[in-house]
Parts: sequence; C-alpha cells; structure tokens
Amino acid sequence: MKLPIVNFDEHFAEFTSEWMKQHQEEYRNFDEMEADMPRIYMTFLNTRAKWLGSVTPGSYFTQFEDPKVLVDWMHEYCRECVPLPEPLLEQITFVGKPCEKRLLELLKDEDAEEEARMTAVELLREMESTLPKMLYIQWQLNRAPKDDLKDNALESLNEMGECVVQPILQVLGQANESGQEAFLEVLSHYPFQEQTFRLALKLFRERTERRALFAGYLAKLGDDRALPDLLEAVKDPKIPYLTFIEIRNAIEELGGVCPEREYDDDPEYEALRDLDRT
Repeated sequence: MKLPIVNFDEHFAEFTSEWMKQHQEEYRNFDEMEADMPRIYMTFLNTRAKWLGSVTPGSYFTQFEDPKVLVDWMHEYCRECVPLPEPLLEQITFVGKPCEKRLLELLKDEDAEEEARMTAVELLREMESTLPKMLYIQWQLNRAPKDDLKDNALESLNEMGECVVQPILQVLGQANESGQEAFLEVLSHYPFQEQTFRLALKLFRERTERRALFAGYLAKLGDDRALPDLLEAVKDPKIPYLTFIEIRNAIEELGGVCPEREYDDDPEYEALRDLDRT
C-alpha cells in the first residue's frame, strides 16, 4: 500500500502560528513564548487534526505495528525529503525488538538514503540493540578518517558494553589506520587487554601529530609500561603546548613525574594565557 507522507513540521508551524494569535497576550516577550514551546507541542500532539482524519498527531502512528510498514514508511519520508515525524520514530522504538531486523536490513542497503541509515543507527541505539554489532565492526575495518555514518555506528559500539571487545580484538589486525584508531576508542574503556595496550603504544609512537589523543588512551588503560615512551616524547622540543599537557597528564596518571618546561613563545600557550586574562 502507498503510505501517506505528511509534513508534520509544516502543520506544527501552522498550529503554532494560530496558537500565537490566540494566546499572544499571555507572553510578555519572545523568550517566554520560546520557553512555552514544549507545552504548545504537546497540545499539538493531543489535538484532533482534520489533516489526519480527526486523529491526533500523537496517536496517528500508534495504529501501525507492522515493522515492515513502520521502517519502510520512515525510509519513504527520507526518499521524499520530508522531515521525519517524531511520533513515527517513537512508534518504531515502542514496537521495539520486532523492528530491529528491518532496521538492520536498511543499514545493509548501501543504496538507501544516508538520512534513513543514520536514523536507523540512532533508533537501534535508543532500543539498546546489539543486533548490528558485527555490521558496525565490519564498517570500521576499512574506513575513512571522517565518515558520519560510521562515526554514528562507532558511538553505538561504545554504548554496547563489553560484548564488543572480543569481536573487535579478533579483527583488529585487519583494520586500516583509521579503523584501528576507531577501535581503540572503544577498547580504551576496557583495560588489561594486551592487544589494546600494544595498539595504543604503537599509535602513540607512529602518529606523532595525534600524540595527545593516544596519550589519553594510554592513561585510561592504566599500564605504567607506557611511561618510558611518554617521558621520551615529552622531551621533544617541538611538542605543542596542548600535546605536552595531555602527555603530562598521562604521565602523572600512571604514577610518573613529568619534567617541567617553558612555553612562553608557543602560540597555543599564548592563546590560552590570553583567555585566562579575559
């Protein structure tokens, strides 16, 4: 069946405009009206609408529980570039587990709209689903440094807990540079894995332009075997001030003592000092 694509945002804008005409005397200024917007929206959701056959916007999608219908409907909104109605997304999460497989199918469809796939990632995360775990791990293996969809999936991996650790460790050697860095972000939450420590130390040694990031991971991992490398790096006369601070913090976190140094001519140091003075 052809699913109706209704622009809820446009109807809410019309509802809000009419509301303001009827209640303008209740607001002394724009800020008061803005602060009242959540209440206006709730009123909109609970007011019967002719444009929905006298059903309220908040209950319209609750008539549907078929996962295929709901997820395909969401996808169709994205295809037609119409803003996704919040009540539709809420109904998908309410139906919950039955929708997971359909959302996963959408994620696997590389021809699907980016917005639809991004939304699927967010909905599955809201459901606390681990079903896409292996797909998300696969996505990280050969990734670009910046990829919004894969970054979104990485956020979900971070929230899935310890169940992702062993699957990641099994494929760690297959990942490209950006993939290893992405995996390290997840693995750094779980110390005492030798592979994780070796990777963090390797990236700290090799990616000198990102030493601050990897020093932070080494600090989180809590293994004082990193101290010799951290102490050696902090001696580098060209090390930027902010990187020095991160490495110093890591050294101190691991029980070491960082040597002092002067940074009077460093642009980063000067900028921060000027901020402190304002």
